[in-house]
Amino acid sequence: MEKVRLGIIGIGNMGSGHCGSILEGKVPDMELAAVADLRESRREWARENLPESVRIFEDGDALIASGCCDAVLVATPHYEHPRLVMEAFAHGLHALCEKPAGVYTKQVREMNEAASKTDRVFAMMFNQRTNHVYRKMYEIVHSGEYGKIKRVNWIITDWYRTQAYYNSGGWRATWDGEGGGVLLNQCPHNLDLLQWICGMPSRVQAFCHVGKWHDIEVEDDVTAYLEFPDGATGVFVTTTGDAPGTNRFEVTLERGKLVCENDKLSFYELEVSEREYCYTATEGFAKPAGHEVALTTDGENPQHVGVLRAFAANILRGEPLIARGEEGINGLTLSNAMHLSSWLGKPVDIPFDEDLFLEKLNELRKNSRVKENVQEVTFSTAGSYGTKEETL
Repeated sequence: MEKVRLGIIGIGNMGSGHCGSILEGKVPDMELAAVADLRESRREWARENLPESVRIFEDGDALIASGCCDAVLVATPHYEHPRLVMEAFAHGLHALCEKPAGVYTKQVREMNEAASKTDRVFAMMFNQRTNHVYRKMYEIVHSGEYGKIKRVNWIITDWYRTQAYYNSGGWRATWDGEGGGVLLNQCPHNLDLLQWICGMPSRVQAFCHVGKWHDIEVEDDVTAYLEFPDGATGVFVTTTGDAPGTNRFEVTLERGKLVCENDKLSFYELEVSEREYCYTATEGFAKPAGHEVALTTDGENPQHVGVLRAFAANILRGEPLIARGEEGINGLTLSNAMHLSSWLGKPVDIPFDEDLFLEKLNELRKNSRVKENVQEVTFSTAGSYGTKEETL
């Protein structure tokens, strides 16, 4: 094939943005062949805004079975992600899944198993991995040149959302429709980056506050303590209720400290390892000598378009993906562990009891309320994620 014929399942906030990127020619190896949405209002939007060549379906299953696509992008509410991806594989289609990979790890594990039995390309929309700042952090941490991680702190409280946002869909911010709040909707990118750069924690203690700042039934304020296998510790703080909020990601290594804030990355390098200095220094208060290091990156930050380009290039020419689909379970493991810890009121080891998690989730789903005063609105996502392209 010369171009990948893509079908987008779910043309809400994210799906409609992906339609625009493809139609504007930002993904040269891809053409928009079809879209699907359960809502008539969104299908009407498609009829009014998309070319006549784009076929419109009432649901993802019909689109997948139509034979008009080579690949699908699943951008539906979260519970449907694994099922639709597996359905795509069953029909010989490649699949790109929006975040999160699913709502619970047991569900995503089944999807990963299906992926292992097909030769189709499977990718996750982890667009923040395209950000040159996070790629540089990954490079420095994984080089091993600066020793092991000692401490990780990420305060990510600039995910501000209004009550109008939560009122914009009947599924939003409900246990039965979405399966979680800030951890499952806004933070999959952050949790993916945290484990991608720093590795998976082995234990989590979390405090998830339900509807603290909004009239919702899921968490909108979280503080979590993390323990890593090598002895490092961390803190992860997030909310959709702070304005202006903060986004500061710190990684302390044995020979330096990385700080990412406001799309800027700084690095302070120690002349000797702190661990060596601690036991050889003769003074009691003097810190080990060090200096700021000027970092240079390639400045590229293509975000969603970068993931789409890589997905098409992998299908056509075998070029690398930004994130393999199977990796989606990692960040979800973190959010599931945080939820379970908060529900149980105690630390949770990773891996955790997936059956117990699902039992607790299903109890919440059973009592999930039907939202009133829902005003179906599709918001533009432009500017809601980092897009600056600058060299540090």
